[in-house]
Amino acid sequence: MAAAAGSIVASVVAAGEPVIPNYGAQSSSCVVHNHLFCTDWVSHNWGPVLWPALRGHILLALVAVGIGFVISLALALAAYRYGCLERPTTVITTILYTIPSLALFELLVAPVGPNVYSAEIALVSYTLLILFRNILTGLRGVPAEVLEAAEGMGMSRRQALVRVELPLALPAIVAGLRIAVVTIIALATIVYTIYNAGLGVPIHTALGEGPFKTELIAAGGLAILLALTADALLVLVQRLLTPWTRARAT
Repeated sequence: MAAAAGSIVASVVAAGEPVIPNYGAQSSSCVVHNHLFCTDWVSHNWGPVLWPALRGHILLALVAVGIGFVISLALALAAYRYGCLERPTTVITTILYTIPSLALFELLVAPVGPNVYSAEIALVSYTLLILFRNILTGLRGVPAEVLEAAEGMGMSRRQALVRVELPLALPAIVAGLRIAVVTIIALATIVYTIYNAGLGVPIHTALGEGPFKTELIAAGGLAILLALTADALLVLVQRLLTPWTRARAT
């Protein structure tokens, strides 16, 4: 096998064709010639390259959206209760959202270091505006007559919030989560600039090697597939948690 691979490389070099760096010596003709997509490379590198990158990408996104949701929910509930907090919260989260991602990653390196904490702080900051606005919009969209009915049934303010307002606000909340998740999955591809994790690592590696088409397509395709899958799962969760919306549509 090694002799055959060596002969392939030798023939390619003799013909003056490019050999993909770090791949040619032990690879098939598809890889050596850098064809559009080489399934053998994907199968051989799924375990050592693609799966760890995908797993790290999922973890980065889950942690960022989870922490961002908790912070945004607290901020939205406070603004819902005390209206004077809405404007300053919106201003601060908007400023964080408008900072260019690469600049924010690099700015965080000095005080925090080039590690997962810098990556997560930056990613969380990009979820706040999206989630805060959607949660607050959902809570304010609950009809007044529904709140009056809850009060007439003897519910306290906290009980009405948990049993009535938050469930009715779920469509808007999930809509915000969908936007936040897709946004963070996209932004996580540039985390490699400060932390060696996520699908941005093989994408960057491929771009630095010619680019190597198979690795670039495989890693980029996984990022797209991850975003589409996460969005579909959130739609399914919304349908399961809000059966009354389906009944109303029929």
